[in-house]
Amino acid sequence: MKYAVAVVAFVLSASPVMADKWDLSTMTCKQFIDSDKSTIGIILSWLDAYYKDEDAPPVIDTDKFVQNAEKLGAYCAINPQIGLITATDSLFGSE
Repeated sequence: MKYAVAVVAFVLSASPVMADKWDLSTMTCKQFIDSDKSTIGIILSWLDAYYKDEDAPPVIDTDKFVQNAEKLGAYCAINPQIGLITATDSLFGSE
């Protein structure tokens, strides 16, 4: 988890100053898939870390990351009004 936070902090520091705040608890799937590429990448990185076990090693499995991103994109495309966290809980909450 600390590793993911460090990566996100690095990405944010390398990006232009952003004043946006994303409340993922209120974001819908439509809002997520309509976001710009950078925002989607940051949110996907956060979600990847969020759904890992607290004691999981700081490893990013890029194949699994891409598979999960595609799975979430497909789910959100057919369920645009569902909350993002509701969608991710149903897809990844039991992993």
